[in-house]
Amino acid sequence: MTHAFFSDAAEKILRTDLSPSEQEAVESVRRFLEEDPDSERARGLPDADPRSSSWVIELLPEETGGRGISVVYRLNVDLDAVLILWLIAGP
Repeated sequence: MTHAFFSDAAEKILRTDLSPSEQEAVESVRRFLEEDPDSERARGLPDADPRSSSWVIELLPEETGGRGISVVYRLNVDLDAVLILWLIAGP
């Protein structure tokens, strides 16, 4: 099982800027990433570090009960860990 963590910036957004239903949707993605971090649900992003890969999972407003949210994360296979870098919430 992969471990998934929030960056300080993502943690702050999660706790202060998202509604409870949006927080739960993001937490469900974090739990999902611990089971399947390179899922077909995620879209790959360019990454400058050859030891890791960057991905995004986009949540629709229907899934969050609020705004659309993009969960941007980096996977390091050697460490068996995911760092959720950013949470980008729509208008």
